[in-house]
Amino acid sequence: MKTEKKGTVTSKIKRGDQVVFIAGKEYARYDSQGKRQPYRGRVIAIDARNGKVKVEGAMIVKRHRKPVPQLNREGGIVQQEAWVSISNVALIDPESGKPTRVKYEIQDGKKVRVAKSGKVIPAPNVFGKKEPKKTAADKEAEE
Repeated sequence: MKTEKKGTVTSKIKRGDQVVFIAGKEYARYDSQGKRQPYRGRVIAIDARNGKVKVEGAMIVKRHRKPVPQLNREGGIVQQEAWVSISNVALIDPESGKPTRVKYEIQDGKKVRVAKSGKVIPAPNVFGKKEPKKTAADKEAEE
């Protein structure tokens, strides 16, 4: 019997990252000249516990939805992204633009993701970065 994992499960791929498919249906996409062009896209959702990701515009499936008048939901055929195994995608190296593996390093007291080329992968700006709160010392220095 399979045991249930406990605790926090993390992934090296984060929401908002640019990824490229390295296997599966989206890896075998072809352009108009007949050359294989694996799909590149942005991660919109991640399920680290099950090892799945949703990539914007990839693995589109159709769902037949019944109308629910109580919830003001219309019926019809809805297109949405399906979950894909996290092993089928790889992060894009910021230097070369090719698929890369990721490792973690501590730089200036912060834990950062680093590509194989040695380039730091910037944290994805999903929610919009907020300015850090100013301390009393900072406020006095401005005045």
